[in-house]
Amino acid sequence: MKKWVKKLLVGLGVLLVIILLANFGLNIWLKTQLPSYIKNNTDYKVSYKSLEVDVMSGNVLATKISVNNKNPENNNIIGLQGTIDTLKISRFGIYDALFNKQISSSDLLLSKPNLNIILSKPVDDKTGKKRNPVKFENIRINDGNLSIFRHMKQKFLSVQDLDLYVENLQLTEESVEDRLPVIFDAYDIKGKNFFLRPDDVYAIRIDDIKTSEGQMTINNFQLVPVLDFEQFKKYYPKKSKLFQFAIKKMEFKDLVLKKNKLSLANASFYQPNLLVYTTDVVAVKVKKPSDFELNLENIKMSNATVQVMKPNGNKLLYTKNLNVDVNQLRFDKETREELIPVGYKNFQVSGKDVLFSNHQDFRFASINLNPKKGEIKNISVSPNGTAPGKTSMDLVADHIVFNINKWDFAEKKMNLDINDILVSRIKGKITAAMDKPVGSKKQNVNGIQFPILIRKVVLQKSDIIYSKNNQPLSFQDLNATVNDIQLVSKKDNSGIQAKIGKYAVSTKNFGYKTKFYNMTAGFLKLDQNTINVNSFAMKPLVSRAQFIRMIPVESDLYDITANQITANGTWDLFSDQKLIRASNVTIRNADAVIFRSKIPKDDPKEKPLYSRMLRSIKIPMVVNDLNLKDSKLVYEEDTPESAGPGKLTFSSFNMNVKNLNSAKIKGNPTRVDIKINCSFMNLAPLSVNWNFDVADQGDRFAISGRTTNLPATGINPFIRPYLHVTATGTIQEMLFNFRGNPKGLSGKFNLKHKDLKVTILDKQNKEKKGFLTAVANLLVKTDSGKLPEDVDVEDVERDPTKSFFNLFWKGIEQGLKKTLIGINIDTAKKTADKAASTVKAAKQDVKEMKTSAKEIGQAMKKNPETEKPKEKKGFLNGVFKKKEKSETE
Repeated sequence: MKKWVKKLLVGLGVLLVIILLANFGLNIWLKTQLPSYIKNNTDYKVSYKSLEVDVMSGNVLATKISVNNKNPENNNIIGLQGTIDTLKISRFGIYDALFNKQISSSDLLLSKPNLNIILSKPVDDKTGKKRNPVKFENIRINDGNLSIFRHMKQKFLSVQDLDLYVENLQLTEESVEDRLPVIFDAYDIKGKNFFLRPDDVYAIRIDDIKTSEGQMTINNFQLVPVLDFEQFKKYYPKKSKLFQFAIKKMEFKDLVLKKNKLSLANASFYQPNLLVYTTDVVAVKVKKPSDFELNLENIKMSNATVQVMKPNGNKLLYTKNLNVDVNQLRFDKETREELIPVGYKNFQVSGKDVLFSNHQDFRFASINLNPKKGEIKNISVSPNGTAPGKTSMDLVADHIVFNINKWDFAEKKMNLDINDILVSRIKGKITAAMDKPVGSKKQNVNGIQFPILIRKVVLQKSDIIYSKNNQPLSFQDLNATVNDIQLVSKKDNSGIQAKIGKYAVSTKNFGYKTKFYNMTAGFLKLDQNTINVNSFAMKPLVSRAQFIRMIPVESDLYDITANQITANGTWDLFSDQKLIRASNVTIRNADAVIFRSKIPKDDPKEKPLYSRMLRSIKIPMVVNDLNLKDSKLVYEEDTPESAGPGKLTFSSFNMNVKNLNSAKIKGNPTRVDIKINCSFMNLAPLSVNWNFDVADQGDRFAISGRTTNLPATGINPFIRPYLHVTATGTIQEMLFNFRGNPKGLSGKFNLKHKDLKVTILDKQNKEKKGFLTAVANLLVKTDSGKLPEDVDVEDVERDPTKSFFNLFWKGIEQGLKKTLIGINIDTAKKTADKAASTVKAAKQDVKEMKTSAKEIGQAMKKNPETEKPKEKKGFLNGVFKKKEKSETE
């Protein structure tokens, strides 16, 4: 053998002997001197029954250990107090323990530990540096009872009967405050009576935990506040929510706690009970968002109860029997910036007895929801009186079903595309909010990606009352289908408006009440191309006397019925480009009574002509043919001087209006032609032709007409109350042809009449004034002749505060006067009144002359020298002759 090999073997042998002697000597020293060394050179007092140390491997085995801090008040080191039955450490960092005061090991086994551990401060008071005093790669605990406290002596964690195996455990104050309270790679755990207090508000209690082949089971989990709600509001005035959470049982597997990330798979929660208290505090937006990440592969929640309380103690949200199933739920850097800060692949939610309450109480017997569809059954909505100024609903519904094409969140906005919604059997009332004042707060719609698409909405068999400003609109057996709805943001960002494609609506017993009227329809059906209304009625809710007392200025009172109203065409009333283009509108068998009283004061507002009124319609509108068929129109009017209302009747009324328009469709003609054929006063035919051009800014018009064989008695119901006159005879023909503008009208008038006579009545229209009647008939031309000439109706001035028909009547009135009907009656009345005054004066003069003659006769008897009687008679005769001449004149 070579010398160098021999020397090498000898050297290795010597070295091995030295190591063995050193190891043997160290163990003897540790057994005899280590406790005193630890006592003199560390912050702990340690005792043990046996101790074995392998210097080469760093393995340590000790039994029956007792440990205590020499100075329990020193919170710059980790505090230890208690006993350990067996301690086994692999690759123990002796140097770090002695000189750096850091406990580190690759493997740690604690058998039956009974320890109180006080965590050190995260920052050393002397160096100002963060410390990491405990670091184990792997730790195993058998049958342990542990209590861990923060450096302020506040209990942080405790557990009994703990069996634990953890790989790469890290537990420091730094991890508790900034990230996760415990960090490890793999685990196996079993224990009872867990307690964890992560902060000053909450504590977590668990009856027992156990794992089997990576599956963890936790029984009776509780997250409980350590403060009551009043204390919470007092000590944490900037926090908006206080939680209380209990779970009967939960199971999951593959739990990973690593730095700022928690992940697990197949989590199941049985009978969870969540209670949330809310305050009026607006949550403060965190300047630096947390980097905590959550990844749950599959999560199920069974038979849960959720309650969210309002600040006043009432329920904001409540549901029981809630079941949730979510796949790949995650909360990370990407999702936390979105409107809904969690992501998912799929979910299924169902619950019973759901209550949501804002200014109304929404109650659902059951709800089922997933990303593709949803169903809500037995819905009840009722106001709770907390916001009387908002829109409120008091109704019930059988169910709502919907199917979703797309529902996700991206770039902090919600994308929603709904395929269809079915709403069945709604019954109740909707009361609209008051109109918002100018400058009111705009709605925030920044979190919505427009447009929101709803491709179809179906409403079935519903009875709904919609009321705004105390004017209810009611529908019975309402059925509606609306297609291609787009919800878009208004141009001024003040809210959301709807664009609608095709729609169809039908309802029975439609009703609409206003201040003065109740409008009803037996049946109503409409879509974007047709309208059909049967048994329409517009009935006053007040009497004529009540109406007169209620209106500040004169106005019409209507009483209208119609058997049928139909329309065909196209119209769009929901988009920005609103349009009405009807080919035909027909009203059949209408019966309209229009009453106006002149007792209220005149309305001083200017009354525009019809062309201007049509021009003021803001949307493009044209009706090619408007037809009123087989109808009746009655106009009644009274004045303070009239004895009852005057009455005009137009029966068998047929009207055709061509090209009724608003002059807002380019290239479309704007002239309106109106033809009317009817029976005037149920006695004579009347035809009228009327036209005007809506685009004409001068508002010129033309109106002409003809009536024949009208008995004069037919106009008595109208002239009797006002003129206190009745007429007999025949108006054989009346023609008029007028042209006008907003200032007045002029034209031609012709009247052919026969056997015309008048009767003048007293102001009560009861007794005939015989003398005045006789005088009037002497002046009225009884017959007009065979071919009367036209008379000119000129310079008829319009009162701008009166209607078009007031101007038209003035033209007729002037024509009547000029054809010696209206004017002769008027002249006859004036002449008769003048004659009556003259006769009365003559009688007075005669009476005075008789008195004078008597006085003269008496004087002559007393004085014989007076003139002879013959001469007296001559004097009287002269006086009477003079008076007779005066009367004759």
